[in-house]
Amino acid sequence: MSRPSARLRAVQSVPLLLLAACCAIRGPSLSQAAEPWRAAEGPLTTRWAAQVQPDKVHAEYPRPQLVRQAWQNLNGLWDYAIRPRDAEQPTEFDGQILVPFAVESALSGVMKPVGPQQHLWYRRQFTVPGAWQGKRLLLHFGAVDWQTTVWVNGQSAGTHQGGYDPFSLDITDLVTDQGPQDLVVRVWDPTDAGYQPRGKQVREPHGIWYTSVTGIWQTVWLEPVAATHVRSLRMQTDIDQGTLELRADLAGNGQHHLRVRVLDQEQTVAEASGPAAEPLTLRIAKPRLWSPADPHLYDLELSLVGADPNEPPVDKLSSYFGMRKIEVGPDRHGTNRLLLNHQPLFQFGPLDQGWWPDGLYTAPTDEALRYDLEVTRQLGFNMCRKHVKVEPARWYYHCDRLGLLVWQDLPNGDRHIGPDQPDIERTPESAENFRRELRVLIDTHWNHPCIVVWVPFNEGWGQFQTNAILDWTRQYDPSRLVDGPSGWTDRGGGDMVDMHSYPGPGMPPLESKRAAVLGEFGGLGWPAPGHLWWDKRNWGYRTYHSQAELQQNYEVLIKKLRPLIGRGLAAAVYTQTTDVEGEVNGLLTYDRALLKLDANRVAPLHARLYEPPPKITIVPLVATSQQQAQTWRYTTIQPDDSWTGEKFDDSGWQQAPGGFGERSTPGSVVRTPWKTSDIWLRRSFKLGEIRGRPHLRIHHDEDAEVYLNGKRLLAVSGYVTEYVDLELDEQGAGLLREGDNTLAIHCRQTGGGQYIDAGLVGVVEEP
Repeated sequence: MSRPSARLRAVQSVPLLLLAACCAIRGPSLSQAAEPWRAAEGPLTTRWAAQVQPDKVHAEYPRPQLVRQAWQNLNGLWDYAIRPRDAEQPTEFDGQILVPFAVESALSGVMKPVGPQQHLWYRRQFTVPGAWQGKRLLLHFGAVDWQTTVWVNGQSAGTHQGGYDPFSLDITDLVTDQGPQDLVVRVWDPTDAGYQPRGKQVREPHGIWYTSVTGIWQTVWLEPVAATHVRSLRMQTDIDQGTLELRADLAGNGQHHLRVRVLDQEQTVAEASGPAAEPLTLRIAKPRLWSPADPHLYDLELSLVGADPNEPPVDKLSSYFGMRKIEVGPDRHGTNRLLLNHQPLFQFGPLDQGWWPDGLYTAPTDEALRYDLEVTRQLGFNMCRKHVKVEPARWYYHCDRLGLLVWQDLPNGDRHIGPDQPDIERTPESAENFRRELRVLIDTHWNHPCIVVWVPFNEGWGQFQTNAILDWTRQYDPSRLVDGPSGWTDRGGGDMVDMHSYPGPGMPPLESKRAAVLGEFGGLGWPAPGHLWWDKRNWGYRTYHSQAELQQNYEVLIKKLRPLIGRGLAAAVYTQTTDVEGEVNGLLTYDRALLKLDANRVAPLHARLYEPPPKITIVPLVATSQQQAQTWRYTTIQPDDSWTGEKFDDSGWQQAPGGFGERSTPGSVVRTPWKTSDIWLRRSFKLGEIRGRPHLRIHHDEDAEVYLNGKRLLAVSGYVTEYVDLELDEQGAGLLREGDNTLAIHCRQTGGGQYIDAGLVGVVEEP
């Protein structure tokens, strides 16, 4: 293992160096609990919950791209009170809450709802270290949902509106020279009664809607800075020119100079200095580009100096960056692809909700936060779509290090529209708030190389002025792509045409300017016993009854992607990383205790998707009845166990043309009506030379078992709405032979439409 970079060591070590001091200077809560703190008893918990203690909760440095040495963590026990909105600031509190966990979560120790007609109050004390005298004092909040008001020592420190973005308050003039300082925070969150971007939290959880999240849910911390200091950085890389353009936003007097060093494995590769108010350009010879295959990061060291260059810097900090380029462009056949560093790369990963059974919006620990991403990479994904949520800065830091591409949604809010409805008309207040939160999302995540796509709208949620919003996003941040919109209600804008297909997969028609992507598909569910949020109302887009059944159907699903890539599909998003409350369609259970799929089997399967897009030729082997009727023997009376064998006498069965079913079934070509619950089919055929990789072409509604020459070929569950090609594994393909063959099928129907027809094709894949 290589030695960690200076930047990585700083981010990892700062909390450890200061932890004892931070614990010592953290002031006591104003009310003392009658007994030691403990988490509330929730429906489900993760293994990391046992590591959460009031004096050790998210102790890592919270801002990895702007690191200073001195800071104080304010996470821990605070007093809390839930009061009517018209009530005055409380003098007595209800108890203690563990920050930074939302009040509705078990790890907060409270697990109580807060309604739109209530305020959530927080209070704690802190002490300013003597070594910080003469410095400006910044109070940082990682995120608070949604509207926040802050007082320090009884005086107003400021307000903030927005549930997902970090904000800072300069409280220097509000603190006293010595002794404990009093900090009070008031939060109002209308949840689903408001217009604000809010994600999937609702007051009455059901289906795809989850438990409400209110209040502080990311780290709160103090930082001493000079009167003039770097407030933020904006980095822009150009891989074609081999340059980094760096802009610093300063607080205080701007008549300072900035000195910058770029380091690669602790070796200086570029240096520059100049007026801090102007952009600096650093040239990097032969830059090593960032990608999922090589997530290379450069370190930055920055010093802010005054007019006298011999004086000590007034501000010193460290950061990092990665050099990469993302664009839509044609491959050598003229098909639009997603190009990373000028090379086509199929992007494939899970829909990542970022919910936790014990912490809701907040992972129990940084290790837990990182775990989901490590499993995602272990399974062979190169991307994830962060779905209607924004994570703490450390989550994106881990993605940067692990080489995981990110499609970042803006959380949804306001009203919804259906696929065929016009855009909503927001109130001026709602529209202004949406635009502001979108802009802040981009600003605060500008420097992360992992983020390659912005997703302003999802499935018509809050969708308004669609193309104007998409165009603004592209113009504001030309270094990334804009998906617009994801799912439906497409207006022709953005860099991608995006469809959702469950279980799918499918793809939208190819276009001359946009790439065709599958924004959501899959959703295969398995309610794993012992790992459920509740024992009722569990659902997936398809639900299976065992881990083996889920594994088999997942592999069948993923094998359908490769031909679509050959036709031009540029990316796909599988639903989803984990189960969430009543949703059981995760790759992991909600408690992260069980990985539902075998990584040793699916990682090689996924690896095939990143190979150069294939040219696909379909060679008919055994025709279906889709274009021309094919004759089958069939019965609706259960036969004896030998019915699948080659020597079985089916002369007593009826003979009729396929397909069999109800004409109302989507995608069906019914030539023989079938209305009973079960049907058994047999068909003999001769094969000459077998060309290509054998696939079963089938349209089934619902479950079907398929046998070839007396051996079980495969089983499929649920239903499809069109003919699909399912690749045979090595054992199944080995059942085919030149000369006489027998195909036998049992199909079972339980409700809705019904249909069965099948044949065989060879798929020839060429580079």
